[in-house]
Amino acid sequence: MEKDLDYYLNLDWTLIEGEDLDFEGKPYHYIMIEEIPSFCFCAKSIEKARENYKKQLRLTLMVMLESEEHILEPGEEKEEINWEDICP
Repeated sequence: MEKDLDYYLNLDWTLIEGEDLDFEGKPYHYIMIEEIPSFCFCAKSIEKARENYKKQLRLTLMVMLESEEHILEPGEEKEEINWEDICP
């Protein structure tokens, strides 16, 4: 099976939903994807966040595929970082 953009868009991503306050103290809602640490989509309501996060996910995945970055799939084990090799 070819792992193209449509393949990744249809995976069962692990969504993390939350609420926080902006710099003016107003609440906003966010959706993060556990498998893509750099992904976070914010909106004024959780309904809008759920409705629209896939637009940003599409763009994020397009960039990751274009740069040939490894895309961690749901259920795939994260590689442990060997910090001694990185920072001896």
